[in-house]
Amino acid sequence: MSTSREYPNRPIIGVGILIQNASKYLLIKRAAEPDKGLWSIPGGLVQVGETLKQAAIREAKEETGLNVKIIKELGYIDKIQHDEKGKVKYHFVIIDFLAEVISGIMVADDDALEALWVEPKDFKSYNLTVSLIQLFKIINLNN
Repeated sequence: MSTSREYPNRPIIGVGILIQNASKYLLIKRAAEPDKGLWSIPGGLVQVGETLKQAAIREAKEETGLNVKIIKELGYIDKIQHDEKGKVKYHFVIIDFLAEVISGIMVADDDALEALWVEPKDFKSYNLTVSLIQLFKIINLNN
């Protein structure tokens, strides 16, 4: 069975981490497809033997250098993208978590080209991924 991100044989499980610091949230600019060059939140794939929360904590550290504490689960996003012929190119089920920083110095790393703290009122200034916009609607965070 294929484990490729592109044209998978089955949905792939991922996590997203909305990291809060006072009134700001951490956005990252994606370095890889899907959504390369767009702004999103840290996240990635769940590894075999890893819980969702463990994956979220690991991905936050890998992409931002920050150690985080998971506050709560926010919901999930079905991220399905089709190619020009209508075939499913990407299919992720992403479980999103709210987290807060416990330690570390923020730095964009791994799959993140840039990382910065943003007030919700300023989200519209960034070219956000469709899945992040969906999450903001689910949790009613002004965007």
